[in-house]
Amino acid sequence: MANVSTVFVVLAAFCWGLSGGIGGLLMADGWNPFVVSFCRGGIGLLFVLVWLALRPRGSGLANGRLWCWSVLAGIGVAGNFSFYFVSIAEGSVAVAATLMYCAPVFVYLVSFALGLERPSVLKSAAIVLVLIGVVLLTGLYDIGSGGVTVLGIGAGLLSGLSYTVFIFAFKYATPHGSPQAILVIAFSALVAVLVWPGDIGQAVAVWGTPSWPLFVVLGVLGAGVSFILYIVGLRQTAPAVASIVAMVEPVTASLFGVVVLGETLVGLQVFGMGLILVTVTALSVHASTRWTT
Repeated sequence: MANVSTVFVVLAAFCWGLSGGIGGLLMADGWNPFVVSFCRGGIGLLFVLVWLALRPRGSGLANGRLWCWSVLAGIGVAGNFSFYFVSIAEGSVAVAATLMYCAPVFVYLVSFALGLERPSVLKSAAIVLVLIGVVLLTGLYDIGSGGVTVLGIGAGLLSGLSYTVFIFAFKYATPHGSPQAILVIAFSALVAVLVWPGDIGQAVAVWGTPSWPLFVVLGVLGAGVSFILYIVGLRQTAPAVASIVAMVEPVTASLFGVVVLGETLVGLQVFGMGLILVTVTALSVHASTRWTT
């Protein structure tokens, strides 16, 4: 059963990786990043509504704390989706996905600020290595060269920070209700939040254009099936294992960008990407192993 659960987590990460590439295709066709995020979240909402309808027991929907934390989780997901796609539009799928993968570093920084964690030499060294990796990956040392823009870098990092908000909010919402109820509230909040910055006219026009199948695939893989697989898979998957297999997402997104979108990465960028992925994965494994012992 544990092996099957791990496969679920791998599939979820794979789906998220593909969603970045699909979003890149849509934005290359002129679609607004916020509209792409809105449609992704809206289709995801339909899936978790069905999940809640099939498993309504213990939803906790009458609990005020569940609503507060779940709404915050939804704001986190809205920021994660939107900033991720903005970063892709301003740079590349590979860079955006890797920057978003820095989320565990933000978890540590927030934990330091809240007094939940104490800084150590190991954690500080890991954070420094990640920062070096970000500089190499994004070409921050030569930002005028025409590669990734400052907006792209900032948006990529903000996508990771937003995901951190989701992680903390989901964690604090879990004792008050079921995962499916939390996701229903979260995705509802996401849709409400993204109505304002998105182009409503463009969002409505989606379903009358040749691009609508891509939007459906994006929503199904990037928010519907993937979140359900991930939540179900985590129940029987060790946190350390989940931390390692999560690397499937940025790797899949990067390969999609290179193979399908024709993006290129120079040697220093590849080295920076590897430095980030290895360091963040090791940091996540260290944290999850310690928290479960």
